Amino acid sequence: MVQFDLFGEVEAKLETRAEQRKEEAAKPRPAPRRKKYAAPRDPHQHAHKIAENVMDAWYSHYGGSRMDVPLGTVAALTFFREPLVGDWLLTLQPPDFPPLLREIWGVQWYHRPDLIECARPLHDWIEEDPHDQQLRAVQAVVHTAVNTGLLDLTGHDDPYTRTGADILSPLLTGLRHKSDKKWRGEYHTPPCVSDLMANILLDANHGLKIREPAIGSGGMFRSVAHLLHERNLNPHDYTWIGNDIDRLSAACAAVNAIYWDLGPQVAIWCGNTFEENGLNKALAERTAVIKHRNTVVEQARFEHKARRLIHALDQLLEGAAA
Repeated sequence: MVQFDLFGEVEAKLETRAEQRKEEAAKPRPAPRRKKYAAPRDPHQHAHKIAENVMDAWYSHYGGSRMDVPLGTVAALTFFREPLVGDWLLTLQPPDFPPLLREIWGVQWYHRPDLIECARPLHDWIEEDPHDQQLRAVQAVVHTAVNTGLLDLTGHDDPYTRTGADILSPLLTGLRHKSDKKWRGEYHTPPCVSDLMANILLDANHGLKIREPAIGSGGMFRSVAHLLHERNLNPHDYTWIGNDIDRLSAACAAVNAIYWDLGPQVAIWCGNTFEENGLNKALAERTAVIKHRNTVVEQARFEHKARRLIHALDQLLEGAAA
């Protein structure tokens, strides 16, 4: 039996509830904080757990089939060296992430333009004006990575600690479709195997040049760098040369070279190992990119000085007129 609200009682209740919701929304809410996460002690297991959770967050928020967006987002977070920044990241809204990510990549480009240029497949998407749904998925990826302890693993100042795991490898291989991995022949070397190979390599007095013709995300570089630190040797004294035929793999290796602090003598590029003069072309491109960075920085400094001079002249003229 249908009962009609003859005296407007239901309408009055709805208005009261609406007012209550407005009052609650106006109250300041405590900033979200990171959830306590019992991270695995083994850094490799921790990296795999981060990858699993990030993939779940990306797909459950309908981020789409693109690999570069979640992979590039996590890659950008590895540049932070302060774990407490995670609490701030949790307060950001979806529209806040494109300008933040542009700033992160821009700062890294200033310091290592050669490697950031190689990592372009991980940050080109930011300039494509991501839609709202994609940005909500990016927010979910950031929240998940932070709450799974990414910054606790990557936010160390000590490069030795950071070389304990490859954060991007399990995420890259997890996002890649099985048939795609088989077609590409992409099978990343397990850390225990690359660690063994690094011991053999250094014990054989390989010299000061490390060359990896199928670099993947840089797992072999990580193992060698980790072992160098254990032996009180500085990776900055070595030359690191690596390439991969897959653009995303080479991009991840470039980011990891910064994350692991391999030093200034690093050349990473995307290309076929059997290509003639591949290394020479890569070194020429590296030189050109660094030269372009220097030109841009010099121009910015000149413009800054010019603005200061114009401002001083304006003040001088205003003082003379008075």
